Amino acid sequence: MGSESGASRPKAEPTVQFDDAELRVTLWSFAPGAETGWHRHDHDYLVVPLSDGELLLETPDGPVRAGLSTGGSYRRPSGVEHNVVNANAFPFRFVEVEFKKPNGA
Repeated sequence: MGSESGASRPKAEPTVQFDDAELRVTLWSFAPGAETGWHRHDHDYLVVPLSDGELLLETPDGPVRAGLSTGGSYRRPSGVEHNVVNANAFPFRFVEVEFKKPNGA
């Protein structure tokens, strides 16, 4: 998937906080420069940043920088493919909520 991630990058730490048939809630904790590794989202998802900061999104179409604000939630559809990198000189965290079932299913 996409370009190779930096060999020296630390890995972001996912902590699953809730997981059932409908939702999965994961706290993602990134040291400075840490990455998730390339992945594709199988479900629609919502991200809630816990602080202000900037992420580098490595995508099949090239890198994209995204500025995030505390509590500034955003939603993305399933199928998104990327590697998320903490572009800050400080730790960064966000909560990711995955919607396993379509609403009303």
